[in-house]
Amino acid sequence: MAGGYMGKMLFVDLSTGEMHEEPLEEKMAREYIGGYGIGARIVYSRQKAGVDALGPENILGFVGGPMTGLTLPGAARYTVFAKSPLTGCWGDANSGGYFGPYMKRAGFDGVFFTGISSKPVYLLIDNGKAELKDAAHLWGKDTYETEDMLAAEYGRDSAAAVIGPAGELLSLVASVMTDRGSAAGRCGLGAVMGSKKLKAVVARGNTEIPVADKATLDNIRNEMLKLYRIVGPIGISPWEKHHKYGTSFTNFASAYSGDSPVKNWGGVGVVDFPDRQGLHHDVFATRVDKGHACYRCALACKAVLKAGEGEYKYAAGCRRPEYETAASFGTNILNGHTDSINMVNDICNRAGLDTISGGAIIAFATELYENGIITKADTDGIELKWGNHQAIVAMTEKMAKREGLGNILADGVKRAAEKIGKGAEQYAIHIGGQEVAFHDPKLLSTGPRSFTAARYIDDTPGRHSSLFGPLSFIDHHFLNMVGLCVMGRWPEKESRMVGVFNAVTGWNFTWEDMQKAGERTANLRHAFNLREGINILKFPIPPRVLGKPPQTAGPLAGVTVDWDAQVYWSLGALDWDRHTSKPSKAKLLSLGLDDVAKDLYP
Repeated sequence: MAGGYMGKMLFVDLSTGEMHEEPLEEKMAREYIGGYGIGARIVYSRQKAGVDALGPENILGFVGGPMTGLTLPGAARYTVFAKSPLTGCWGDANSGGYFGPYMKRAGFDGVFFTGISSKPVYLLIDNGKAELKDAAHLWGKDTYETEDMLAAEYGRDSAAAVIGPAGELLSLVASVMTDRGSAAGRCGLGAVMGSKKLKAVVARGNTEIPVADKATLDNIRNEMLKLYRIVGPIGISPWEKHHKYGTSFTNFASAYSGDSPVKNWGGVGVVDFPDRQGLHHDVFATRVDKGHACYRCALACKAVLKAGEGEYKYAAGCRRPEYETAASFGTNILNGHTDSINMVNDICNRAGLDTISGGAIIAFATELYENGIITKADTDGIELKWGNHQAIVAMTEKMAKREGLGNILADGVKRAAEKIGKGAEQYAIHIGGQEVAFHDPKLLSTGPRSFTAARYIDDTPGRHSSLFGPLSFIDHHFLNMVGLCVMGRWPEKESRMVGVFNAVTGWNFTWEDMQKAGERTANLRHAFNLREGINILKFPIPPRVLGKPPQTAGPLAGVTVDWDAQVYWSLGALDWDRHTSKPSKAKLLSLGLDDVAKDLYP
């Protein structure tokens, strides 16, 4: 087997407890690389259309990539995937931390689950051996407690991917969590784990990950680390910016530039949110206790906080919020109270709740309250006013526990609007059922890299971490597939990515080979949705997201996204039909997707 791969995968039937290993064939690794590439290939081949996302036939997988676990910046990612219970589409999410590297060091490139256990269980993978174990003592515990209990039993050379109460209660915006706050957050995959009664996957191992050319790998790594230390035009080096501030570096400016949506996408930062000081990166930094890194990552862009003081007494060691979390629970709800954002981040991480969806849902509920569609009688007395940080924290707690109105909100804005009625749907900002992440496409409203096309056409709609279109296959498909974090940025990407990939695997890939692998996976994920009867072009896009009507003040005044032009260009470049979104038969055959061509063109 090539370098970077352990050469085998594990398949577990939770209904029977049976499990077996299968070799990872080199042909599959070359064509689908890793992560959701291999995942999409296996799920498409082995799962029929129309299965219940919370039923036994839905395949849930965890797969790393050939660079997962290596000494490279950001080389700690693994991907979770399944049919999404939130959208009904292909669902995937990825996370850093330690679990992905330890899964590989335990001897497996990936683990796949089918069935539903009769009782709560967790899977232990221990240096090539796998065992299902009783999780009764873990069920009901939050994610921190669960990880701590498993670490106490299996030691420091282990790591776990877990769900919290939100996943157990089948919240459709539940996340898979690891490393006390690293979230595979989107698509509701924590609910899939919960439906299977799978509390955790624990990996322990010390097997070295093979590398074909370690000297070249080390040289490229050292070159990258030198480049990260160069001070840029903003007066700070990439390393310092990531290490000191993480992604919170952008929140303060984004609240005014038009990048971060305001007031449930209906407001203007410079008008509606004048007091944004609590979102400044230096304010967040004052709460930091120490930096924190994913497995062997020199950038160390995470941090843990000191214990909260005053009104919000979160425990020491909780995670500093990322950009999306602070935009979701801050800018979008007109909340500039730093510690309340730290508090809701901690609530969501402990419960295993997607913070992007979480804040979007609270903003939706706030606008309903402000417009009289729901009242104090519905909120148990919580006054959901814009910027009311106490109300934001209180309703987030209810959502995490599925209590009161929180029970309705816990399944996302689309379903909540359907249950509430009274015109609530006009305030539900989602695409295909998934809440839209927090970069406003009107700020980048033209060209093939527009965020609009990413979040509308991508087969996991509403995402924060993908750009749609041929020019972004490498950035957001290949990087995910190999197990790298996009925060690594990869200066001089084309030459270094080719060099490091070949140094790891021992192959002779070209940039064009990488592009083709990304395109192959993009088409396969898309084919999954088509086979489910889903044409992503039919998903309504919220008018506010497109600037319809346009804002009348601020940096985005008068801006409307030319959505039709973007779709026309993007689909044509992909060789996908501009009405059905079907890839052409010739395109599928050119990518080696003969079975998909037969399915779509019988």
